[in-house]
Parts: sequence; structure tokens; C-alpha cells
Amino acid sequence: MKSIGFIGLGTMGTPMARNLLKKGYGLIVYNRTADKTKELAELGAEVAATPEEAARVSEVLITMLADDEAVMNVFYGTDGILHGTRPGMTVIDCSTVSPGTSRQLHSLLDEHLVDFLDAPVTGSREAAEAGELRFLVGGRRESCEGLLEMFHDMGGTAVYVGSAGAGSCAKLAHSLMVGAHVAALSEAMMLATGVGIDPDVFLHIVSAGGAASKQAELRGEKMIDRAFDPQFSLQLMLKDLQLASQLSHQFQFPAPLLQAAMGMYQIAGSMGLGKLDSSAVVQCYEQWAHRQLKRSEPRERELEPAKSVTAGSGKGAERRKSTRVPINIDLKMSVYQWEQEGSFSGHDIEGKLSDLSEYGLQIVSSSLLAPEMFVVIHFPQEAKLPPITVKILRAEKSYDSNDFHYGCMISGLPPYTRLKLEQYIREHSEKPVAGEAGTAGAGTMGV
Repeated sequence: MKSIGFIGLGTMGTPMARNLLKKGYGLIVYNRTADKTKELAELGAEVAATPEEAARVSEVLITMLADDEAVMNVFYGTDGILHGTRPGMTVIDCSTVSPGTSRQLHSLLDEHLVDFLDAPVTGSREAAEAGELRFLVGGRRESCEGLLEMFHDMGGTAVYVGSAGAGSCAKLAHSLMVGAHVAALSEAMMLATGVGIDPDVFLHIVSAGGAASKQAELRGEKMIDRAFDPQFSLQLMLKDLQLASQLSHQFQFPAPLLQAAMGMYQIAGSMGLGKLDSSAVVQCYEQWAHRQLKRSEPRERELEPAKSVTAGSGKGAERRKSTRVPINIDLKMSVYQWEQEGSFSGHDIEGKLSDLSEYGLQIVSSSLLAPEMFVVIHFPQEAKLPPITVKILRAEKSYDSNDFHYGCMISGLPPYTRLKLEQYIREHSEKPVAGEAGTAGAGTMGV
């Protein structure tokens, strides 16, 4: 197993390095602020006194730093990486920097017969801790392919993008979309709540409709709860957008959405919000609107949202927050798993539809599934319903059986199909019971 050097133990670097230690890699770490090495040293990592020392004893050296200046200082500075490289080793920069910096380092290290990969990541601190990052890799394809297992062990999957600098270009284009999504979510939330729509209801509308996005999923609740602890800081988002702007200027490519989003984060930065999560950009809109985005009143997360009204006579169409409809409908479910690029495998399992709420539904099965997994549900033929895709949000083991209860969010369900589903369920539902009784329902699953 390769000996790994790791330089840069910040918000992302520490969990990435920790993952490597847990997988049994020999690890030597360096950080400019030495205190940040203590946790990893206690887990078995060696601590280098300089970047040069980390490079000298590593077969693979990884850097995860804040910006171009920090990267260049670590490589070119006194006792820097360049003084410790040797032919045959590989250097991987996971920082988000300009493509020009990545290409410069690739050219320089190539002269010393050292492989260089630019491999910035998509994902937050939580994704790094859970091993769900995606590395966007530029450089020699052979070098990337030879290190796929290490990328996986460090925190996720690696996608080969192209030659040197391609990984950095891909990351900046991705950051453009992320920054615009967060700003757009902030603007839409403030508009909707300004006319009296409950923020939780609006966020549910977003998650179930065409505006759904990963950023709405990750940051909508943070905005409502005013929980701005940084998953990805606002100042880093601004830095990424500024790099993307530089890239667009180089190619004389107009990017009006990029400029608008960057302007919002610049304003937020000038308000002193840089060290907060990027979702704190909503505070710009709050200042302009002279009000805060927050819940009108505290609510239990387990409760269903406001009552829903469907077509028909009204029987079963309105559900109180404290009421759920228990159901017992047999289902077939198709579970698909990714094997390799362009290839999936699947299998069918049996289960039951147990509960329905406005947010989603609960299914019960003896098969073990994982949160974040997408499952295709097939209803009995009599239902005349198309297959419905759901996303598993939470899984709980039953205390009195071998079954698992899965709280699921319905993904992209057309209104007509939803009406047919609700009608079918009303026809097959048992007598409604209070939410406190019986087995855990969709509400208690946090659906």
C-alpha cells in the first residue's frame, strides 16, 4: 500500500486524511498551523516539519489548500514541495485553483519526471466525512486510473476529465452552478415568504418540483433555521466564482449569470459574512427586505406540512398534521446499483406501502436499503399507475420484526399521477389513526 503525504488540514483536508488512515495507509501530514495535526497524529499519522519533508517520504503527495497563493507558497517556498520531489512519485492537488496554476505545476513537475494531477472536489465537509466526494481529475489518464482505489478510500469517486488543468476548469464551471443555485434559492425563498407562504411549505414545493437541486436540499433548511455554520464557506464560494470569472474572460465568454451570482457574494462578503456558510447570502435579501427568513412559529419536524387538498368529494383529501393514513399495499421495487461508467445492475425486491404523507411515503421491506438510494416502485396492476421513483431519506429497523421502515421522498411526480395515486390510496386506506399510535409513520420518518 502506497505511502501518502497530505498537506493542508482544513475543513476538507482533515476528513480526507482521516479516511486514508482508517483504510490503513501510511500517512505523513503537514499543516502550517501545527495544532491541526494533533488529531491525525493521535490516529497514527506521522507529522512532517515542512512540506519538503512530507514530499521526500511519500509515493503520493496530496495538497488541499485554500487558494492559488497558498498552493504556490507550499510548492515554491523555502522547504517547499519542489525541494523534496523525486522521479516516479505523484503529486495531486485537490485545491480549487485557477487552471493556469494547475498547468504551471504540471509542466514544472513533468520536467522532474513527477506525475501531477489536478483533482479538485465537489461536495461539502459532510460529504468528505461520509466518503461521498467526487474528484474531478485532470492530467495523465493512466495516473488517474492507477489511483482510483486511493481516491475511493480518501473520500469518494474519481472522474477523469481530461488533460492538465481540465479538473480545475470543470470545478469552476460546477461552482458557477452551485453559487447561482444558492443565490436563486435565497431570492425565491424571500419572495415567497414575503407574500405570506410558509418557508417549509415553499421548500417542499421546490424539492418536489422542477426547481429541485442539491443545494436546495443541503441549504434550504439551513436558511430557515439560520444555521450558518460552514459546510462550504461564503468566502470560498466567492473565491471560486472569481476564478470562474477570470476563466470566462480568458475565453471572451460572456457569463451574465456568473457575474450576477458573484456580485451577490461580494455584497455578502462586504457585510462580514465570509466565514459563514454560503447559504448566509440570504442575509443580503433579508437586509433589503427588512425582515428575516424564519419560521412563523416553531413546529415539530416529525409532523406533516399544511393540509393538502385534492380533487374529488374531499373524503380523505385533508389530513391534519397529527393524522396519517396507514396503508397495506403490496409493492414490487426495483433497486439499481452503479457498477462502472455506463453500466448498472438491478434486482427486484418485495415490500409494502405503509404510510402516505404530503412529503412522501413510507415503505416496509425485509431487504436492507441505504439512505440516498433511488428505488423504482411498481404498484399492483389494478392501480393503473406508472412506476414511481422515490428517494430513501431515512431507514429504521423495526423493533418487533425483521422489517425495515424507509421514509421516502417522491421524485418528480407529475400532478396527474399524484392525483391518481392519492385516489388509489384513499380507496385502499384503513381507518385514519392518531399519529402517536401504531408503527412509525412517514411523519416520524422525517419524510
